[in-house]
Amino acid sequence: MVRKSLEYGEHQERTVRIAPNLNVIKIGGHGTVDFGSTVLLPLLDEIRQLKEQYEMLVVVGGGVRVRHVMDIGIDLGMPTGILAELTGDVSTQNTKMVAALLAQDGGIRVEVTEIMDIPMLMKMGLLPIMAGTPPYSYFEEPSPGSVIPQHRTDTGAFLAAEVIGAKTCTLLKNVDGLFTENPFVNPEADLIKKISAEELLDLNMDDMVLERKVVELLVNAKNIREVRIINGHTRGTLESALKGENPGTIITAE
Repeated sequence: MVRKSLEYGEHQERTVRIAPNLNVIKIGGHGTVDFGSTVLLPLLDEIRQLKEQYEMLVVVGGGVRVRHVMDIGIDLGMPTGILAELTGDVSTQNTKMVAALLAQDGGIRVEVTEIMDIPMLMKMGLLPIMAGTPPYSYFEEPSPGSVIPQHRTDTGAFLAAEVIGAKTCTLLKNVDGLFTENPFVNPEADLIKKISAEELLDLNMDDMVLERKVVELLVNAKNIREVRIINGHTRGTLESALKGENPGTIITAE
């Protein structure tokens, strides 16, 4: 299967959508959880209210503690695979807290390896909550010019949505979407409402609000052909996104 002449599955344009009505919602660790109750609780209340109308998988990121353990690991000379394993533990911690907060509303924590159980959980009326770090763990691929793992929690949310054939993938941040520059550094930066993955990669931004790996993977995705970025601090943006509107930025596969 390594021969260039072997066109095996090359022209397959459709794959089975295991959960075609599922909306993958990624709560950032740095952008949401780290802000504590003032930001996280209102967002979870909105999710609680939307749960009856929309099928959702909540994916949770790591945040500032990831940066802390990464700094220590890099200082000690840890290889990329060890760093991926260490940082994954942080998103698991945040996932446990979110699952506890939503437990009375059917929130249930699932391991990334249990993703095939999600359709069954949805039929039971439960709300699955999963850590965002994808299970590459020790087998994380080396990063070009760096030891930092490329597959982090934005990427994990996207990959979960793609493999299960979800309806949508939405990343919640602490800004209104993707800007031409970091809006905290330059308040005059323009919001990009819609852009293709290739156009975004060509911009070669120094500071992108989502992981570059998501944009690279989106180009060849079979099921998820767009990713939404919205502000998780603003009430109503999640509902708007689930309705198919664009309250932030849409990145398309083409």
